[in-house]
Order: sequence, then C-alpha cells, then structure tokens
Amino acid sequence: KPEPIFECVEAIREKRAESKVVFFTPQGLPLEQTDLKKLSEEKSLILLCGHYEGVDQRVRDYLVDQEISLGDFVLTGGEIPALCLIDGIARLLPGVLGNAESIVHESFQTEKLDHPHYTRPKNYRGYSVPEVLISGDHGKVEEWRHSEALKNTERRKKLLLQKEAKKGQ
Repeated sequence: KPEPIFECVEAIREKRAESKVVFFTPQGLPLEQTDLKKLSEEKSLILLCGHYEGVDQRVRDYLVDQEISLGDFVLTGGEIPALCLIDGIARLLPGVLGNAESIVHESFQTEKLDHPHYTRPKNYRGYSVPEVLISGDHGKVEEWRHSEALKNTERRKKLLLQKEAKKGQ
C-alpha cells in the first residue's frame, strides 16, 4: 500500500524538508564508494526498505530520490542493504574512525584497491612479511604499496583502472 509510506515520508519532511529518500532494490544502481561520499554529505536520509516484491510503484515514482542495489542478487528485504549503507557512511563521518587518515589510502578512495597488509610476527609458520616492509626505507615501502595496489586491482577489478585512465584523458 502506498498510503502509509507517503504519510510517513511527508511527516518526516514536515520537520526535515531536505530529507532524501533512498530505496533499496535489485533494480537500483550498484552502491559505490562515491555514492557513500555524496550521501554522507546529506543533512537527512530516509532509508526505505521494501520487503519481497518491494513497494508500490507510485512510491518509487513520486517519493524516492535514489534507488540503490548491493549487486545482482535478491534479498528478502532492504534491511541488510540499509545496514551496509549506514556502516559505509558512518565511517566517512569525522570522528568515527580513530584516525582520519585511515580512509585516505584504502580501497575505492582512489581508482584502485588497497595494498596487502601484514602484522606481527615477522614470520608465521614459514610465511614471512615482505622484506621491504621491515627495511625501514619509507620511500621503498610506499613504492611497494603502490605497486601491490596496482597488481591487486589488475587481478581483481580491472574496470577501476579503466575508470582512472578515462579520468586522465
């Protein structure tokens, strides 16, 4: 039924006129990091989670500002995609992560995936941390990270590199 959804959105917009309505549907555009960044800048969001067959088309036509999908598959409702959106946005907000620099170099902040990460111990069951990472040479470490990020992206998400190349043209 469209009535309860229209009434709810209208009631919210009486108090927060700028509220943007996001609807989760397999028919929406795939959620990307750039979407999270833009949505994190909104003053107010209304997250609409349909169930089974979604919502009345009139809701989509007249209330929904953006339709989002997590991928080419179907869930029973929009609650899990809404949680993903909330988590993705929250980590972009100031003060949520302990160090604001944490998000600068991670996957999708640039048009490449992140580099591999290693922790202690230096050797575990015969598997070693790459020597360059324990060399103390910060320049070589940065080169390695950049190189490994490119390799990782080439192996797993070539389309990201193609996007970057188009930007440079």
